[in-house]
Amino acid sequence: MTSSLPTTARFPWGGLLALAVASFFSISGEMLPTGLLPEMGRDLHVSESSVGLLVTVFAFTVVFTSTLLTQATARIPRHRLLVGLILVIALGAVGTALAPTYGWMIAARILGGLAHGVFWAITGAYAAHLVPRSQVGKALAVSSSGGTLAFVLGVPLGTALGQAVGWRLAFGILAILMVGGAVLVWRLLPDVGSGAADAATLKQEARDAAGGSTPVGPGALATGSIPVIRNGKRPRELPDPSLLGVILTCVVTGVFMVGHYSLYTYVAPFLTQVSGIATGQLSIALLAYGVAGAAGLLLVGTVLGKRTAVSIPLAMAFVVVVVVLLLAFEGHAVASFVVFVALGVSFGALPPLLQTRLLEVAPARIRDLASSFYTASFNGGIGLGALIGGLVLSGVGIDRLPVLYIVIAVVMLVVTVVLDRVLLRRHRATQLRRRTSGV
Repeated sequence: MTSSLPTTARFPWGGLLALAVASFFSISGEMLPTGLLPEMGRDLHVSESSVGLLVTVFAFTVVFTSTLLTQATARIPRHRLLVGLILVIALGAVGTALAPTYGWMIAARILGGLAHGVFWAITGAYAAHLVPRSQVGKALAVSSSGGTLAFVLGVPLGTALGQAVGWRLAFGILAILMVGGAVLVWRLLPDVGSGAADAATLKQEARDAAGGSTPVGPGALATGSIPVIRNGKRPRELPDPSLLGVILTCVVTGVFMVGHYSLYTYVAPFLTQVSGIATGQLSIALLAYGVAGAAGLLLVGTVLGKRTAVSIPLAMAFVVVVVVLLLAFEGHAVASFVVFVALGVSFGALPPLLQTRLLEVAPARIRDLASSFYTASFNGGIGLGALIGGLVLSGVGIDRLPVLYIVIAVVMLVVTVVLDRVLLRRHRATQLRRRTSGV
């Protein structure tokens, strides 16, 4: 009971771009309060820092609920679930636009965060289901490009819109666009099917997965797993899927995000106060960083995603070098600008590479659950990074933030290299046992 996608199948551009559009609006809605702090604070009669907490509430809602909700929705057909989640996120945006008080707005943000976490938990796995394994990196790069573009275009454009027509109307317009994204997903994204599986089907698919071919059948879909197609063979030597690989990949992701967001959360004052970039040039630097991130994402889809065991350590090593240079060029505006853009390229590539790696090492039956772990670890890293960065900022100064990032990045680079060796050694030992036992 196995199936595979033919290698000549047309790449599902329409469906993946629909996911990218929905991701664009979802991330834009999550981060939009950061650009409209003064306007929202004045209208709600709260401080700007309280408005900033709306982003924190959203992110930690994702952290604490995405895994449980992904499990709870495991038997809902994936296509129908994705459309419903986008509509719930849109409803959260409507609630934000109409909230009469700060408390009601917190509730609306929690509602949006509940759906956002599950949406991101299953989007990557869904994209991986649509293509052969050799194209997983490309598929993830396309489907997740909307998130990158949200930082490049969504937040700046949403901020400009809110300043022109009011923040409430801006969230209302965003909600309407989210509904449009749901329609695109409904019409363009291929349906992977649904239905419950009997015990024999589940057992057969477990044997298929153990033998190296990933099933596409009602059992996989009933358990909420969106499999990566292997085409009956491994294009290159990879570790066997394992829960250990999932856990360690998520830990590496979360800790690395702590390092990155300990600096990036405070990058505006760092660039102006430490790097010497003029305040008037800050928006240009941030835009260039976002465009560079999109270039890094493109590299994942075309080159880097094919060999994650090599490209992830290289990307981490490049981050270390770039942040060292950022520290070395303090006070030199032009050099700091160039180095900051280079950081955008490396970090635009690293998260999708880590997600690709996660889908490679995750057992087929828990791939959605593994993606929810990834989403939780990523968002947890963002929140904890901002907290630790704030402590460093108030304790030893803003110019020490790159040092913290370098230390964390070096440690995670070493851990990643060791992790790959351990998992590959386990894989080879398993293959040897299978050969000697005649399996």
